Amino acid sequence: MTKRVWVEHLMGMPISIHVRSSDPDHELVDRAVAAAYAELVRVDQWYSTYREDSWVSRVRCGEIALGSCPPEVQDVAAQCARAQEATGGAFTPWLPDPDGVVRFDPTGLVKGWAIDRAGQQLAGLPGAAWSVNAGGDVLVGRHRHVPPTGADAAPWRIGIEDPRRPGTIATVVPVATGGVATSGTAARGAHLYDPRTGQWVGRSGSTTVVGPTLVEADIWATALFVGDADTARRFAQAAASCSAFSL
Repeated sequence: MTKRVWVEHLMGMPISIHVRSSDPDHELVDRAVAAAYAELVRVDQWYSTYREDSWVSRVRCGEIALGSCPPEVQDVAAQCARAQEATGGAFTPWLPDPDGVVRFDPTGLVKGWAIDRAGQQLAGLPGAAWSVNAGGDVLVGRHRHVPPTGADAAPWRIGIEDPRRPGTIATVVPVATGGVATSGTAARGAHLYDPRTGQWVGRSGSTTVVGPTLVEADIWATALFVGDADTARRFAQAAASCSAFSL
């Protein structure tokens, strides 16, 4: 079995891809990894709030309306709306910009959605298990024909940082397939917005969610960190396939 690693700086963060494979066809793996990164580049070009020419930036500045965007952009907006409803408003794609003006910002959903799409490029690799790490949020998977036991099927061990002791691993989550997302203030300070109070959340700690997809895990990690008891109740009802814990 071979183990290979790639790292690219995209979407404002290092994104690493790890592949464990019993198939010696390195060219096939290289093509799949290149396709995964190409998908992330395309998503960044369309949805980045830092690129003036992206569809999202053009919506934010009022140049175009969401209804004039390509179907994929409208689909992301619809997914954001569904996430907002499911979480009781704890998750929102409407965030204040540096000037305090509330604008459309689907970043909290797009990262997980983009990594899930990149993972689709790796899912067909024969005899392979893989992981994509995007700034600490991780998606892992394996080919459907990888046996459920043995070295090839060993789960990935995802380390969760202690939010009060940077650089220290507080716990390890073993995952064979699915996404692991963590939201908190340790790395980036008060960057998570509670739309119900209109305030940026500055409390310490973190919330980690493990789910079947990274986009679902990421949405709920954010919602649970900024939310309240009602958010936790909604999570228990709407996300039965996910699990969560706080540090």
